[in-house]
Amino acid sequence: MSKKSPKSFEDAMARLEALTQAMQNSEMPLEEALAAYQEGSELVKFCQSKLAEVEQKLQVLDAGELKELNLEPSE
Repeated sequence: MSKKSPKSFEDAMARLEALTQAMQNSEMPLEEALAAYQEGSELVKFCQSKLAEVEQKLQVLDAGELKELNLEPSE
């Protein structure tokens, strides 16, 4: 990654959002766009890794069973 590794999933997502906005809202020179794409690609890998870690922890906490997450308020 062209910058140091993010400290958290949230930091990585914020940087990805900033890169996406910059690429969409400006006419970046080709070299800058390529560097932004490469950084974004590495941030995506970082986020996927963090999500895999969390999924593994959830499986352990749920005794090996993945349970459906319901975010709707119960009525």
